[in-house]
Amino acid sequence: MCAWRRSIPFQVDIAGVIQIMGTSLYSRSDTPIRELLQNAHDAIQRRRQLDLNYQGQIRIRTCAQERVVEVADDGIGLTAEEAERYLGTLGIGLTGLLKGVHPSAATAHSEGANLIGQFGIGLFSSFLLADRIVLESFKVGGSEGVRWTAGEGAGIELESCDRTVPGTTIRLLLKPEYALLAQEPVHVEKAVKDYADYLPIPIFLNDGSARINVIQAAWFEATPEPEAIEMALLERFDETPLDIIPIRIEKPISIAGAMYVTPMRTPGFSGEPVVTTTIKRMVISKDTYGLLPPWASFLRGVLELNDCSPTASREDLVRNSRFEAVRAKLEELLFEHFQSLAKRDPQRMEAILSWHRYSLAGSALFDRRLRDLLRSSYRFNTSTGQLTFDAIASQCPADPIHDPDWDRVIWYNADTRQERWMNTLFADHDIPCVHAVRSFEESLLASMAGDWAEVRGQRVEVRMASPSQNGFGTQILGVSDIEEAPEAWQQYFVSADAKIRVASFRNQQPVMSFLDHRHELQKSYEDLKRQGTVPVGFQRLIDSHFRDSQSQPNEVLLNRNHPLIQRVLSQRTDTPLASVLRLLVFSSLNSAGVAKSRDMISEEREDLEWIAEALWGRKN
Repeated sequence: MCAWRRSIPFQVDIAGVIQIMGTSLYSRSDTPIRELLQNAHDAIQRRRQLDLNYQGQIRIRTCAQERVVEVADDGIGLTAEEAERYLGTLGIGLTGLLKGVHPSAATAHSEGANLIGQFGIGLFSSFLLADRIVLESFKVGGSEGVRWTAGEGAGIELESCDRTVPGTTIRLLLKPEYALLAQEPVHVEKAVKDYADYLPIPIFLNDGSARINVIQAAWFEATPEPEAIEMALLERFDETPLDIIPIRIEKPISIAGAMYVTPMRTPGFSGEPVVTTTIKRMVISKDTYGLLPPWASFLRGVLELNDCSPTASREDLVRNSRFEAVRAKLEELLFEHFQSLAKRDPQRMEAILSWHRYSLAGSALFDRRLRDLLRSSYRFNTSTGQLTFDAIASQCPADPIHDPDWDRVIWYNADTRQERWMNTLFADHDIPCVHAVRSFEESLLASMAGDWAEVRGQRVEVRMASPSQNGFGTQILGVSDIEEAPEAWQQYFVSADAKIRVASFRNQQPVMSFLDHRHELQKSYEDLKRQGTVPVGFQRLIDSHFRDSQSQPNEVLLNRNHPLIQRVLSQRTDTPLASVLRLLVFSSLNSAGVAKSRDMISEEREDLEWIAEALWGRKN
């Protein structure tokens, strides 16, 4: 066999490329409107550099009868040679050459500084909407007009025309399925609002005298007034900001715009934060992900990021080193803003925290810097009112006799059903009980305690308010001599699904019950599991949760100092007084929040019947 080698040129199937652009490159069918507007913008910017008195404008016209959308500008225009070289070659645009981003460009030209285009594919995107494109242009200082005509997958016709006015007009003969753009111009107007509302060139629709784009939003001003920014944000997002954050820096990376705290509550702490981004005033995406820190899902806004690069579809930003530099700088600016706000306007900061507490507190579990911010501003509900963690820790010194190994001991309750009960128990104490009743607050409390210990060099213990916890019985309840109830009584109360203990109380309550919220939650999930109503994937998460965080049984304390308890415990478990005590235990658990099981309901019925018989005798 003879060895061989040959060089072959790259070949492009234009029809195939157009199909790819239509099905994969762009996510919206009105994208060609954006591409044509940015081409018109660049043509006007180039003419402005030649004539300082020239302003320029873009006009869009629609014709329902002819199924046509037309975009016209009075910019610099094209010669026949430029139209032949640049309009018919996919991937080599005149703007890209002027900006120095195309491989064949030796250096960037000064003309490219304020231009948007880059990739040389904008005109081809029009084939998403049109069966045929007709472009007519006249170059400033030129001698003749040029007409460029192309159909999808066909060749290009280039000819002279009688146009003598500088600028370019692109006429799209729409496909039948896109006739609505010509029939209802409101769709074209929406595309202008979405993509080119801030473009610094007036855009007019169907010979109207009023422009349809805003051009200059307040956050683009060098020294904007906060009230003006607030009104501009209200107009853009149709929301009244809870707080506004103007942003303008040039170094080390350029960021301009405004963020605001939305009054719309985000569900839980799910949902990745998004922001509207623009480059050279052209909107790149209304929902740019990854720029804001994960905890900022309650923020909205518009950011001009001229140092970032758009993707080829211009629907997102390229994730490169400049994108990461913007992301890092934004996070720093946002932290600085909220830290400053907490000091100069604590009431506004507390209002924001109250409104978005779930988003912020949930995210703080994974962000130390955010926890540091919230430690002195986020308020937990406690037995003495709402307190920040710093205030809680300062009020919880450890007892040097009972807790010599700790500097601070923080008590907490994790069950909303026991808030009132715990408030009663802690009413006679100077230390508060923290009601960490939301799923994330228990972990947040523990994380903040760890941060406090690290910063202050103190040993901090976070304990659940339960008799099984060291010091709770003696220091909080005034309970002493806690011991397990005799085995016979443990069995007698087996349907209560609780640990039965006997102790001496200061007060005269015969019974006190304490719940473990994990225990109750696990029982509920076990019931659902037996019924077969829990999806397999969810069940794995549940099993993992309880494997990593073991529950403890509920606890019942019997007051040995109470005459009834003394009398009952001195007798057998089959006496009427034993039934009275079991009714008291069930009632105490139910008041604390335990749902009665079938066994408990059945035994209550039996106990009531037995007491009635003892009081009135059996019926003959």
